[in-house]
Amino acid sequence: MSSRKITIAVDGYSACGKSTLARALATQLNYNYVDTGAMYRAITLYAIRNGLINGKDLDVESLNEQLDDIDIQFEFNEASKSSMILLNDENVESQIRQMDVNDWVSQVSAVPEVRRKMVTLQQKMGKEKGIAMDGRDIGTTVFPDAELKLFMTAEIGVRTNRRIAEMKAKNIPGDFEQVKTNLLQRDKEDMSRKESPLRKADNAIILDNTNLTRDEQLNFALSKALELISK
Repeated sequence: MSSRKITIAVDGYSACGKSTLARALATQLNYNYVDTGAMYRAITLYAIRNGLINGKDLDVESLNEQLDDIDIQFEFNEASKSSMILLNDENVESQIRQMDVNDWVSQVSAVPEVRRKMVTLQQKMGKEKGIAMDGRDIGTTVFPDAELKLFMTAEIGVRTNRRIAEMKAKNIPGDFEQVKTNLLQRDKEDMSRKESPLRKADNAIILDNTNLTRDEQLNFALSKALELISK
């Protein structure tokens, strides 16, 4: 295999398997993997824990004032062979998947100062290439020059069942209609925000995985990556 390294940007809607695919690609190519969604979830968890979310309101001013107090890092877990996200040195990988975080992450992600902080950090992580990163604005804002851009989508019923399965795996209860409503609402909020909205990059490859297995998705994406690496 060529020693040339590329940047892989995986964007798309919630519960489309972006993280699963990006992580698998990173493993196959011996690349670094970054789950940017987990980063925004960690900030949302911080806001909830620190009383910055009260009822239907997010205290944006206080959140912005406390951004410098929020430290987010990834740590590789040898036992699980995966990266765990740390919020101020605490492993919060499980806590960030709770429904209260799901309900607020889009609003927190839409705060311009939050996005700028995260984009700067993400760009530093991918400065040397050899990275697979997933999110909603990776191919459009974080790495507009990424060699491989994938935009993932799937039917809403499939996405809902996938999110419920993910939650059950972490012992988190999930009601189908509640989860479905949450996903659709998040799509709407992500696409309508002013700062780095969710959209397909002009040169991104659409990957509709409604009827694809994980192996089929990986084989497709890996073939695209290897074509670029071998150039």
